[in-house]
Amino acid sequence: MKHLPKHLQPRWRYLAVGIETLPDASFGRAAFQRTVWYAAQDLYGDAGSAAVDLTVLSFDLGDGVGEAVVRAYRGRTDRARAAIACVDAIEGHPVGVCVRGISGTVRGCEERYLNGRTRKPEQRDVVFENEPLPAVARGTRVDVDVGGGFVGATRLDFE
Repeated sequence: MKHLPKHLQPRWRYLAVGIETLPDASFGRAAFQRTVWYAAQDLYGDAGSAAVDLTVLSFDLGDGVGEAVVRAYRGRTDRARAAIACVDAIEGHPVGVCVRGISGTVRGCEERYLNGRTRKPEQRDVVFENEPLPAVARGTRVDVDVGGGFVGATRLDFE
């Protein structure tokens, strides 16, 4: 079977997506892909989500911080951003997602917007409600392990 001529091939844009969740959350690429598909389907319906065609090309998550590259049709990036912004939980874990940027190639997307730019969290002990507890610190945000789960705080809450 012959390839399509270049002017008839689909044009893609690649969205760099930052992911942040609680440190104990663990889910994979398939769960993220499924959630993005369902978000697009809920927002635009079957035909509209097919027109955007969101596909997760790469995914990395560790210690509550992650990155992904999501492919969408050129000219549909606004719809893709809106669908990704609708993701608020994956497999019951609350998540925060943001589109860091859009590029015309996967390589450009990774070099400009991803490439491990997220800070790796550091393990610390903090005093929370007059008890020393383990915590995970990311920048100014701190997730305190209270035994049954994590509680979000900022560094200002401990000073």
